[in-house]
Amino acid sequence: MTKAGSKGGNLRDKLDGNELDLSLSDLNEVPVKELAALPKATILDLSCNKLTTLPSDFCGLTHLVKLDLSKNKLRQLPADFGRLVNLQHLDLLNNRLVTLPVSFAQLKSLKWLDLKDNPLDPVLAKVAGDCLDEKQCKQCANKVLQHMKAVQAEQERERQRRLETDREAEKKWEAKQRAKEAQERELRKREKAEEKERRRKEYDALKAAKREQEKKPKKETNQAPSTRRTGRPHAAAKAAATKPQQTLAQEVGPAPPAHQQPSSAHQQLVAPLFRLPRRTRK
Repeated sequence: MTKAGSKGGNLRDKLDGNELDLSLSDLNEVPVKELAALPKATILDLSCNKLTTLPSDFCGLTHLVKLDLSKNKLRQLPADFGRLVNLQHLDLLNNRLVTLPVSFAQLKSLKWLDLKDNPLDPVLAKVAGDCLDEKQCKQCANKVLQHMKAVQAEQERERQRRLETDREAEKKWEAKQRAKEAQERELRKREKAEEKERRRKEYDALKAAKREQEKKPKKETNQAPSTRRTGRPHAAAKAAATKPQQTLAQEVGPAPPAHQQPSSAHQQLVAPLFRLPRRTRK
């Protein structure tokens, strides 16, 4: 890999006023750091080398006014090439360029441009023209700048459309998510209400069953005393019927044996005594 510093000596030795000639130096990369150290070199000639690309930091050489990159093998220019805002003269003759970066529209100081002998996109080639003389190269610079501005504006509009589309898509997605969340909340609310209703019914059913269970012992309790009351009169009557006999038996005492019982004649004599009034007996 050949650099200007290793072949051709120090760059300062090649500096002539404000012009630095690095043409025919067999370069396949640009010594950007060395060039950045020479801000006086506003005119740079890199023609007739083997350059296929330019590094991105090349766009930091904003002091350049005239740049010759003709007869290299450049396939594209850096995306930030438009940072070279002081560039007035640009020679890209005989390279392998197909398109130019959109930032090319920012080269507002560009007055001269040569794009001959490049496999340009048909639209760009038509805009650039033939560039056969000074006048056509000046026209080329003006027309290409206008074209690239239009391309830049169209790309910006397309970017805005994409952003708008993305915003609309995002809004729709957010609305859909909100609807989904609302539906889920409603579903949860309904399920909660149904669960509450089910539990309430279970509670009511248990309470009703408890009331029924409490009523059954009361009925049995109410029926049992009536049965006992119904049976008591018979027992009481039986006891009452039995009691006089028992009392009489206790008062009279046990009956004497048959051989001790009084005779009928004795009974006849004693019986009147029992019929007398109590006063007479006293």
